[in-house]
Amino acid sequence: MTTFLVAFLSFFGFILAYNTYGRFLARKLFQISPEEVVPSVEFRDDIDFVPTNRYVIFGHHFTAIAGTGPIVGPTIAIIWGWLPALIWVVFGSIFIGAVHDFAALVLSLRHKGRSLGDIAGSVLSPSAKLLFLVLLTFILAIIVAVFGNVIAKTFEDYPQSVMPTIISIPVAIMLGVVTHRFGISLFFASLVSIFVLGVTVAASAGSPVFSLRLSSLEHYHPMLNSTMLWTWILFIYCYFASVLPVWLLLQPRDYVNSLILYIALILIVVGLVIACFLGNADIFGTSPPLRIAEASKSGAPPILPFLFITVACGAVSGFHALVSSGTSSKQVASMNDAQFVGYGGMLLEAALAVIVIVSCTAGIGIGISNAKSAAASTANQTFTANNEHANSATKNTPTIITGREAWNLRYDRNWKEMNLGEQVGTFIEGGANFISMVGIPTKYGQGIIAILVACFAATTIDAALRLMRYILQELGGMIRFAPMKNRFFATAIGLAMAIGLALCKADSNAAYGTGGLILWPIFGAGNQVIAGLTLIVASVYLIRRRAKAIYLIIPGAIMILIPLWAMLYNITQVFIVKGQYLLTVIGIFIILLAVWLIYESYIAIHKLIAMNNDENK
Repeated sequence: MTTFLVAFLSFFGFILAYNTYGRFLARKLFQISPEEVVPSVEFRDDIDFVPTNRYVIFGHHFTAIAGTGPIVGPTIAIIWGWLPALIWVVFGSIFIGAVHDFAALVLSLRHKGRSLGDIAGSVLSPSAKLLFLVLLTFILAIIVAVFGNVIAKTFEDYPQSVMPTIISIPVAIMLGVVTHRFGISLFFASLVSIFVLGVTVAASAGSPVFSLRLSSLEHYHPMLNSTMLWTWILFIYCYFASVLPVWLLLQPRDYVNSLILYIALILIVVGLVIACFLGNADIFGTSPPLRIAEASKSGAPPILPFLFITVACGAVSGFHALVSSGTSSKQVASMNDAQFVGYGGMLLEAALAVIVIVSCTAGIGIGISNAKSAAASTANQTFTANNEHANSATKNTPTIITGREAWNLRYDRNWKEMNLGEQVGTFIEGGANFISMVGIPTKYGQGIIAILVACFAATTIDAALRLMRYILQELGGMIRFAPMKNRFFATAIGLAMAIGLALCKADSNAAYGTGGLILWPIFGAGNQVIAGLTLIVASVYLIRRRAKAIYLIIPGAIMILIPLWAMLYNITQVFIVKGQYLLTVIGIFIILLAVWLIYESYIAIHKLIAMNNDENK
């Protein structure tokens, strides 16, 4: 029952926060009014600016901000124990993450749907705009590269997820056309979409004929291993998703993916309740709530500051501000929807992160096969000394292991052995164990969650590339470079940057496309710096309106100092030591941009305070 209480109290906290703190932010602090004209109505063009049903835009916004962030981050972070990760997810999302997302959305809605970087130019200074746009470009390139790698590894490890993910594209286009052009009921179109995807999931999980695996062509060129092949295919898709009208692919695809997620989450939660009452899910018995010393011995970085960087999107994410000010603000049909989309979307993402934490602990403890881990062990030839029991087990015939032994097999190991693909697989298998409690066979449950992961990551990379296109177009306007203002050319430039990072290797002897884990700290720290800067920009906006900015200034300061601490640690203790000079240069560049923007923010706040004092005299 302890597992049930952990989940229940977390969900109750989110509901309570939405109806209290979220309502305070909307009504008192930002003073939302339904009479305000929103950009989607004022600038409607049916390409980027499209007034949208609040449930459709919520689905787009939620899937775009979520991606695999609240999945990948917590699956890695519980190496320090599940309790610190859980506490940060719950309280971080309520008082920082959701506040950040809501503030970014409101700022963009009140600035004609402009991007965060463009808004920074109005709120702070013209030079701040240029700095912000450059910083955002680099972070978005990392997001596309890392999440593209996550999808590719998911396709490689779980081929049953490929066909449903591919089929979801024409299904989404169909939904967008029939609802936008022909006025077909959204409810009816949603039912048809769910039915088609459900049949595809069942067929793919039940028969290898409907599964799809790419054979490596590495003997022709090192860049053509199976992971990179999937990455190339995904990037081609992203290009078209970035330039097509938002209602045709991006918006309906995100909505369809949100339906998949809702169904999967309901199945997991129902299975969790059943497992708890049957005594099959013991979060304390399966994994330790705190294991800082053990993590340190395994080579993991220190819990402070890296817990906050690793969890990332599960609690707070600067990327969310880009979605809020990039695509969502151009589709929200009424200011009344801002709290629902901005604050509510982040809380639902945090709820997903809680489910991930429980799945990677109590869920894994229900039972997993050691076959896949055995293969990994043979390849790496290393496990930590205190994992000898699990290591010896993997040398024998594959069996089902349960409880603490199952969790140790995935986490009681050297930090260097952990990779994004395998950690995502931990959530897939743990979540599938909960779904099996509902009566759905484990192989189908794994297919459902693998599809969820792949579809979510796809919504993030196509949204990220579209956002990157917006930013590059704004940069083109600033530097007066006409070709970059073209959406096709700007998308190509952004994709080229992401491809360069996607080719990153974990080390000199590794294959192309294996550098996801070493890119993750750069993404995490840079991403959180953007969150902190967004909160500071919003604070300046509130000070101008003579509102109490303390609710944003304190979270903003926290989300600037901690990520910069982590970035400095990585540069001095990891990147330079390992000779990872590209990451060193990127890290230093992000720090310099952040410090410059902090200075610009200080000047703006100082001027406003002085101005307000003069007016009060």
